[in-house]
Amino acid sequence: MDSITPPWILIVDDEPLIVEELKEFFEHSGYRVTGCHTTEDALRAFQQDEAIGIVLSDMHMPGLTGLQLVGEFNRLARPGRLYEFAIFTGSADKQEIIQALRAGVSDYYQKPLNLDELQEGVTRLQERLEQQVREQQIKRRIQDLAASLHEIHSDAPNKAAVPLPAQNDACLPSSPNAASIPEPFDKLSRRQLAVTQLIAKGMTNYQISCELGITENTVKLYVSQILRLTRVHNRTQLALSYPTHA
Repeated sequence: MDSITPPWILIVDDEPLIVEELKEFFEHSGYRVTGCHTTEDALRAFQQDEAIGIVLSDMHMPGLTGLQLVGEFNRLARPGRLYEFAIFTGSADKQEIIQALRAGVSDYYQKPLNLDELQEGVTRLQERLEQQVREQQIKRRIQDLAASLHEIHSDAPNKAAVPLPAQNDACLPSSPNAASIPEPFDKLSRRQLAVTQLIAKGMTNYQISCELGITENTVKLYVSQILRLTRVHNRTQLALSYPTHA
């Protein structure tokens, strides 16, 4: 589950009538649902469809128990995959429920099931998933930004004389001699000059990122730096003010 959309529900119970009743109930509520009558089918469905974000499983079934099933799901899930697991049980064994919660089960429901209570629980699980997705997205943005800042920081101390990695040199526009660079462009590093030249050619941030082999976020940060150093207000003014002979 990589985006904030209603999660696919996987229902696992060896009683076909329960599976069909729950499937119809949640589909009527707007969810997509897969029903399985065996733990083997459930494991196969979980592996094949990463859209599955909520698993509702009986605790006691032939083959694997619900406790063993959540352990297998945890083993099979790729790093970063998000899902929530809840169990049904007709048992009042508190120790069994505690073991399930320790194994990663998010919630449990006593049989016979109260559908209104179960729906409220699924809504809570969906909200938890959505929060986790948002946190993952923020973490990825921070990592991308950190990588971009690191790249820019590595470029910042030196000007045009600093060589760039060999794989990027072939993509860079030819750099003018420092003496031929007019103000205020003489304040720019070689990388900043390269970005400026490509802006002057009318390239978009995406095109510049492909040309120089850097991320689009890094290009945006370079553009912000260039505008600040050259004291122009926008990239259009930058393109017009950059000398074509430089």
